[in-house]
Amino acid sequence: MFRRALQAPAVRALAAALLSNYVTLAARTTRWRVIGETHLAAFAHGPPCIAAFWHDSLPAMPIFWLKARERGLRRRAVVLASRHRDGQLIGQAVARMGIEVAAGSSSRGGAAGLRALIAALRDGAHVGLTPDGPRGPRRVAAAGVAQLAAMTDVMVLPCGAWTTPAVTLKSWDRMRLPLPFGRGTLVCGPPITVARDNWAAALPEITAALDAAMAAASS
Repeated sequence: MFRRALQAPAVRALAAALLSNYVTLAARTTRWRVIGETHLAAFAHGPPCIAAFWHDSLPAMPIFWLKARERGLRRRAVVLASRHRDGQLIGQAVARMGIEVAAGSSSRGGAAGLRALIAALRDGAHVGLTPDGPRGPRRVAAAGVAQLAAMTDVMVLPCGAWTTPAVTLKSWDRMRLPLPFGRGTLVCGPPITVARDNWAAALPEITAALDAAMAAASS
């Protein structure tokens, strides 16, 4: 019944506002530590880059942009949201946090989404991606992140975030929804260069780097 109700624009807008306010509350009341401060600062002041997170840490992703802005980030932030109903809800929520949204995914509107991200990077924006979204397999990087980096000559910044306490959802990605007034760790690993003529070779490195970031965040 709730999913059917989300088809109504007014209901979806209200749900997006509630989700945005909740995530903002949880992020701002969490006591955060940052691992990889040098990489985060370089991201804040450097050229366009792709910030990559596994899908299960998606609710903590806005704190990454907040911390980057605290360190002087002035570039636009653009993320990819699925054209599916759930993706539209997430897209509306993050838009309320000052993050721009490109519509599309690996399963719906993928070509349009890729073109939008290419345009954003070439226009000087940073991009945020969940390489295993929107439907998995969990923690397996799909080709899109490496292809995008290769086509635009930008680097991939592997990131991870972990909060306690949190609620683990019964979803394919086992997404963790942070609870307010907890503790969190944000990890930024060394940026990865993707060869234009051999993007596929970077996929195992991107997967390993994202796994390492999540392991460091949760330890």
